[in-house]
Amino acid sequence: MRVILASNRGTVMELGITPIVTSGLVMQLLAGSKIIEVDNSVREDRALLNGAQKLLGILIAVGEAVAYVLSGMYGSVGQLGVGNAILIIIQLCFAGIIVICLDELLQKGYGLGSGISLFIATNICENIIWKAFSPTTINSGRGAEFEGAVIAMFHLLITRTDKVRALREAFYRQNLPNVTNLLATVLIFLIVIYFQGFRVVLPVRSKNARGQQGSYPIKLFYTSNMPIILQSALVSNLYFISQLLYRKYSGNFFVNLLGKWKESEYSGGQFIPVGGLAYYVTAPASLADMAANPFHALFYLVFMLSACALFSKTWIEVSGSSARDVAKQLKEQQMVMPGHRDSNLQKELNRYIPTAAAFGGMCIGALTVLADFMGAIGSGTGILLAVTIIYQYFETFEKERASELGFFGL
Repeated sequence: MRVILASNRGTVMELGITPIVTSGLVMQLLAGSKIIEVDNSVREDRALLNGAQKLLGILIAVGEAVAYVLSGMYGSVGQLGVGNAILIIIQLCFAGIIVICLDELLQKGYGLGSGISLFIATNICENIIWKAFSPTTINSGRGAEFEGAVIAMFHLLITRTDKVRALREAFYRQNLPNVTNLLATVLIFLIVIYFQGFRVVLPVRSKNARGQQGSYPIKLFYTSNMPIILQSALVSNLYFISQLLYRKYSGNFFVNLLGKWKESEYSGGQFIPVGGLAYYVTAPASLADMAANPFHALFYLVFMLSACALFSKTWIEVSGSSARDVAKQLKEQQMVMPGHRDSNLQKELNRYIPTAAAFGGMCIGALTVLADFMGAIGSGTGILLAVTIIYQYFETFEKERASELGFFGL
C-alpha cells in the first residue's frame, strides 16, 4: 500500500499522497451527493472547489502528522522529546504541502497529467525496477542473497554447481522477489494493455455542419484507474486508523476486530496486518497462504470486485461523466446520434455507460486480484495503476502529436 500511495517509511514522504487523495475523495463525494453545490461549468465554482480541496488536504496532512507522532510510530514522545516531536510534525506537514503544490503545478499546465498520477506511476515503476535489479544483499538464514530477482538468478547460476536447483530457487524462492514474480508482472502489464483497447464507438454528427461526422468512444475501463485509487484510499485510511488504535489499545475487542498488526521480518520494520478487517482486505501473501486460509482469499476477491464496481458507478455520477452529463454535453455541442431523436440520446447512452462503468470496475478489480494471486511485483493494485497511468500519458502524447501534425498541415 505504501508503494501505491508514494509513501516511504522513515522519510519526509511518510504520508505520501494520502492527504491529497483523501481530500479529493471527500470533496467529490460532497459535491456528488449535493451536500455542497458545485457547477462545473462556472469557473469560480471550480476554483473554489479546487481551493477547498487543497485546504482540506493540508488539514489532513497536519492531522495525520500529529497522529503519527503521538501514536508512537517513531517512538514514544517522552523518548523523542517535545522539540524533536514538533520538528517531525513540521517536516511531515511541509512534505505534504510540497506534494500538493507540485500537483497544482501540473494541473496548471506546467506538465502532463496530474501530480497524483505521476507520483504513483514513478513510485511503482521504481519499486518494480528495484526488485528486479537491486544489488542489495539480504541475509535470509541461508546466507547472503541478492534482493533483485534478475541479479539473484545470475548469481545463483554462477555460484551453484547444480544449475537446475539454482534455476528452481531463482524462480520460486520465498520472501524475496523471484523470476516468477517478475514474469507475472510482465504478463499483467500485457493483459491490461490489451484490455485498454476494448471500447464501443458511438457515431455522432453535427446538427449545424452537414456531413461532419464524429464518434464518441466508450471504453471498457470507462472510469480508468479511479476505482483502484479510491479503493486504495479507503484501505489506506483503514490501515492508518487501525494501526493507531492497535498501538494504544491492542487488548480491546473492537480494536482487534478492526485489525491486528505485527512487525514484518522482511519489510524493513514495517507492520503488516495479521487479523481483523485490515487482514481480510489485504491480498494473501502467497499461494500457500491462500491454501491455508481460503476464506481470506474469497473475502478479498469479493471485496475487490464489489468495491471497484461500486466506486466506478459512484464516480461517473460525482465526476460529471454519467449518461445524463454526456448527453447534456453533446447537446450543447449541437451533436446528435444518427437515427435517434435528441430526446432519446440519454436513453441510448444509458445502454452503455453504466454497464461499462460497473463491468469495467469489476474487470479492474479482477485483474488486480489475479496479479496479487500470481505474486506480481508491486501488488496487483500498483501494477494496474502504473499501466493505466502510463497508457493515459501515451494517449496524451498521441493527441498532442496529432494536433501538431494537423497544425503544420502534415
